[in-house]
Amino acid sequence: MIRNYNDFVTTLLEAGFSLGGGNNEGIYSIISWDWNQPPPYDTPVRWHTGDKETDPWEWRMRVLEERRDIAYAKLFFKKSGYITKEWYPYFLAVRRGGRSFDQAYGNGANSHEAKRIYDAIREHGTLPLHAIKENAGFAREDKSAFDRALVELQMKLYITMCGRQQKTSQKGEEYGWSSTVFTLTEEFFGEGGFQAAAIISEQEAVEKITTQVLRLNPQAEQKKILKFIRG
Repeated sequence: MIRNYNDFVTTLLEAGFSLGGGNNEGIYSIISWDWNQPPPYDTPVRWHTGDKETDPWEWRMRVLEERRDIAYAKLFFKKSGYITKEWYPYFLAVRRGGRSFDQAYGNGANSHEAKRIYDAIREHGTLPLHAIKENAGFAREDKSAFDRALVELQMKLYITMCGRQQKTSQKGEEYGWSSTVFTLTEEFFGEGGFQAAAIISEQEAVEKITTQVLRLNPQAEQKKILKFIRG
């Protein structure tokens, strides 16, 4: 049973990955209910209360701000999810296949909009969402293209969330809602995970992840599992 943040982290490190909220795709989620449903068992865990110990919405940022062994981003089915540092190389082996962003872009595998975003983040190291739009030259009418490219980069494991940051006025005062901050995955996890991924074949990675999914959820469908793995 998940009753608090520590329970969640412990279970996630054992599982290796999880959908971010609910399990509508039939794979695996530590928090198997979403914010529109009551918990299936007696637990103080509730969405959107603001309590850092019992609100899964707060846990998204806690794992990024307090740790560097868990990634959170739009990772599965273009929705949020978690992958631990131990399991990240297996997903890298499938989704990136040893290619850098520039190599994939040169082969036509990444969009021009994704390149603009990637280059802006690469230049600055980390960038909050609002600053990415400004630095990459996206106007308000480009919102749909920007959103698609941002998800594309996360799903292909080129960028990942690393925290949050408020906007700052010309007087240096913070204001408004916090904005999600992004960085390159190489900056988040370091080169070790990419070196590990380089010696894992795509077939080996698919088999390894599939076995783990079925251990966590024996009822998961093969077609869904492959989509979960490949992104």
